[in-house]
Amino acid sequence: MGNVLRLLYAHCCKPATTAGPHGVSVATVGVSALAHDIFQFENTSQVPEGLSEHVVSSKKAQANWYRKLGEAWREAKPPPKTPEEASRLVIQTLKRHQKADVEGLLAFYGLPLPHTLVEVSAGVPTSVPAGVKFELQTLPVDAKAIADGDTVTVYVSTADPRESACVPRDVKTAAVQRSKARAAKNYAKADALHKQIIDAGYRVINLQNDEEILARKYRIRLRGIDAPESKMPYGKEAKEELSKLVQGKCLRVLVYDEDRYGRCVGDIYSNGKFVQEIMLKKGFAWHYLAYDQRQELAKWENEARAKRVGLWASSNPEKPWEWRKDKREGR
Repeated sequence: MGNVLRLLYAHCCKPATTAGPHGVSVATVGVSALAHDIFQFENTSQVPEGLSEHVVSSKKAQANWYRKLGEAWREAKPPPKTPEEASRLVIQTLKRHQKADVEGLLAFYGLPLPHTLVEVSAGVPTSVPAGVKFELQTLPVDAKAIADGDTVTVYVSTADPRESACVPRDVKTAAVQRSKARAAKNYAKADALHKQIIDAGYRVINLQNDEEILARKYRIRLRGIDAPESKMPYGKEAKEELSKLVQGKCLRVLVYDEDRYGRCVGDIYSNGKFVQEIMLKKGFAWHYLAYDQRQELAKWENEARAKRVGLWASSNPEKPWEWRKDKREGR
């Protein structure tokens, strides 16, 4: 048994108290569930219970898959960490096997199916594109900061040279007084001062090492796309996809404009990936042609339409801008 699988099993696959779709903990479903079952197979030679309900081949064939997957996982450098990486490893390892078996195995673990995987073509620009008014380098994005599939709230440290020059004097004063109040354990006063800071568009953020940072708040509207609203079909899925892309990440945001709601309209890059490209290719957003005529956005939308992924699985998905108009007019 390879160390990679041992570590993943030890840290992610604790004994379960709540059963998931194939008898392991709900918390282990996905990448760690697959590692758990490979680990178990190498110790017991038994494939997981319930797998036969998802695939067409015999248990003897299934055992062969887990032998191959165990070898592939140990050889992978680095090993899979995301659902997409695990899905690609399964697809590559079992590429000569029946399509129904490969897709059934992926579905069993809740991993992305082959037609939903996307190749990202647009990396971070090497130079600032024309039209960019300013650039933001954000602090890690909080899970609660994602409003829907095309809007996210970010914070930028006031230590950033662009920010440090324009922090209001009363915000600086309140931050210093709050720190003193907390040191004196006067938490009521500290909370009141923090509310003043928040009302001014800033926040004191605690990092993992207990360091506190004064940061400025920005609401970002993803440029060129329009995701389904929360109450529309695929609205929840669009928000979840955006959360997966940005949660916990430090983002690079290229801001082009400001909309009528005071949001910065910009392109977002997360771990070197262009977020709008992924949202379009996975079918969780429309190309917002009325506000952005970039041909690559139309191309990525058309790719998702052709694959019938995400919202394009519906025969006639409603356009979010039309849905909003109907709501405004009471229809």
